[in-house]
Amino acid sequence: MVSECVRESWKKCCNHARSEPGVECCGLLAGAGGVITRIFPAKNALASPTAYDVAPQELFQLFRRMREEELEHLGIYHSHPATENVPSPRDIELAAYPDEAYFIISPLPAAPHPVRAFSIRDGRVEELEIVIADV
Repeated sequence: MVSECVRESWKKCCNHARSEPGVECCGLLAGAGGVITRIFPAKNALASPTAYDVAPQELFQLFRRMREEELEHLGIYHSHPATENVPSPRDIELAAYPDEAYFIISPLPAAPHPVRAFSIRDGRVEELEIVIADV
């Protein structure tokens, strides 16, 4: 499976992760035609280095903005500030959007792949190929 992302959105996700090095950053990914063109950064309500959650009211507002801008919800992103960017058991357990991609960002300078994407469905994890588009 493939997830396509516009380079600028990919960079913004990485910058968000670097701007919050002590906690998992998080947000939503949106676009059209299956191509991610926008990120919607969110506040990690848990303020945790190992877990994230978006408060229901903020999540509602972000989805409203997507609808107003006529964008599709295409994924979720968060960072793993100090560990490998693969889904944790908690990430797998709480994955609530089986049709969207889960992007996990590593802000670590030595990370071989700073952004990885996964499909998480019924407890099964499949890594997705990320295609970066220059638009």
